[in-house]
Amino acid sequence: VCPHTTPSLVHNKNKSITMNIQSLFPLFRTKCDAPVPPPLPPIGGGGGSKSGEIVSKPPPPPPDATDGTTSAPPPPPAASATPPPPAADDDIAKAAAFVSSCPNPGPLEAATWDVRRLVSLDTYDGVRVDISKQLSPYFAVVHSFALGTTMLPDGKNASYGFTAQMNDEEGFMMARVDPERGTVDGRIHRALLGGLAMAKLQVGTSAEGANDQLLGEIDLGAQTWTANLKYGSMGGGNVVGCNYYQAVSPRLQMGGEGMYIGANGNMMSSYTAKLLFPNVNGDNDKDMSPAAAPAGGPPPEPPSYLAATYNAGQGMLSLGYKRAVTPSRVNIGAQLECSPMTLESQLMVGAEFNLTRSKMNVCVDGSGRIQSVLEAKLGREPGSPALNFAAELDHGKNVMKFGYGFYICS
Repeated sequence: VCPHTTPSLVHNKNKSITMNIQSLFPLFRTKCDAPVPPPLPPIGGGGGSKSGEIVSKPPPPPPDATDGTTSAPPPPPAASATPPPPAADDDIAKAAAFVSSCPNPGPLEAATWDVRRLVSLDTYDGVRVDISKQLSPYFAVVHSFALGTTMLPDGKNASYGFTAQMNDEEGFMMARVDPERGTVDGRIHRALLGGLAMAKLQVGTSAEGANDQLLGEIDLGAQTWTANLKYGSMGGGNVVGCNYYQAVSPRLQMGGEGMYIGANGNMMSSYTAKLLFPNVNGDNDKDMSPAAAPAGGPPPEPPSYLAATYNAGQGMLSLGYKRAVTPSRVNIGAQLECSPMTLESQLMVGAEFNLTRSKMNVCVDGSGRIQSVLEAKLGREPGSPALNFAAELDHGKNVMKFGYGFYICS
């Protein structure tokens, strides 16, 4: 500002500049131009406080519980006596969970295999020697010798057999040749449709031709059932058969089989029911879960079960019981075969003891016959040589058989 300018001119000039700024920017105000906010009202609201002072007043004390004017809080609303109906999806979910908990029962012919293995031992007399040679990861051959035995037909006491077997991811092929008897037996198993079905072919030929056989089978299965269809020629006539095995619940399995034999015109049928039991620790559900099953194979064998099979053609009822006293160590089994029409029966009891490098099997039947087989491995590595001792004592018939075998794998 020029020193010669009068104060009135300076005041008018500053006022014009301020008006020009407000006219150009009407929405903006400087800090000094903003109006002063009103003072906050006092918290207490009492008239005795001075202006601008904030009076804090303590909250009122809670009401006395002994005061009669104090009323109890209202009770919560009573729950409805009848719960609302569940959604329709719950029934579908329960049914799906129940079905998914049922494992695949495996083939029908293997339903009672564990009991039959314990009560019917493979005993022999003389000497058995098996020499196995692994030629490649998929191909192996076996040379089998039997010397000094009385179990061969035609009064022979020695035999030799050659077996060749090839395995891969889709199945296996096996052939066995007996030069002395002039017989050839073969089996072919092959997976179809990506593992949904298994095709089987069984061939048997002999020098005479009277016992030649050809049998074809197809195994089908899903999550809770298995089925089998078979057709071929056996004994000079056609053979047609089928079976079905279903897991009704996680512990109950039922199935049946029917077969027509054209050689004698017989129609054979059998029915099987199997009830699974939990083991001593009560964790059998984990062992039978489908996740524990190997890929492409049947579920693991339960520790204990009771199975019943009725053969309508022969009128024979068979009851089998298997129990794992110590898992993977001690197993016991019992089988009762009886005829409801003639009341004839036979009882067999067996036990198996698995040790670190040996296994002992003992079987006793109702007639007093005792069978035992002892297998001992000579090394800890897989494929180590093994010794086998077998004995059979039949006190009723005064028959005694003893044998020993030697198994070599290279």
